[in-house]
Amino acid sequence: MRVFQSFFAIAGLLIATGAAAADRLPEPRLGDNGLHIQDWFHEGFLELEDDLATAAEEGKDLLIIVEQPGCPYCREMHQVNLRIPQIVDGIKDNFLVVQLDMRGSREVTDMDGTAMEERDLVRKWGVTFTPTLIFIPKEAADGSGNAKERAVMVMPGYFKPFHFDTMMHFIASDAYQNGGDFQRYLDDRAAKLRAEGKDVDIW
Repeated sequence: MRVFQSFFAIAGLLIATGAAAADRLPEPRLGDNGLHIQDWFHEGFLELEDDLATAAEEGKDLLIIVEQPGCPYCREMHQVNLRIPQIVDGIKDNFLVVQLDMRGSREVTDMDGTAMEERDLVRKWGVTFTPTLIFIPKEAADGSGNAKERAVMVMPGYFKPFHFDTMMHFIASDAYQNGGDFQRYLDDRAAKLRAEGKDVDIW
């Protein structure tokens, strides 16, 4: 089982309660396409099979984040979750992140070899709102089918920091395998932190 280098590796307090303003990372800039830019997102050629292979070579899973300009919950994800150092460090250690624009016109080649514009691709995957996070494990590099078919989990919409980080841990630690239940995993993690005297902001 892989080890997620974030929440349990350090103190869980900042993620459990929300990091204080002074502890947060700088605000992300807004790109010309209207999406928030994180300098650690993967800048490839939008060949998703190649992106998965790159992730696997680095011992990481692939995380596809679908956003759109003007999305308030995308903004919340960037302004809140992705400014907490422990969350960002954990993602960078365990995932290769590719950002797609639900309304975008860039050509993307899906894992089944089909090339189409971003907006057509996310429609093909059945993504209807943002943000949507699609998790594809490195083991799927030897598989077949499109990206959505190879995904082991889809995070629909905005999750608050504790839920968001717990989902990252759930995937990176392979806890989803063998019928792993995310809600139970979340509850168990919250209970463990509370037993350690930490205040978990779960709602």
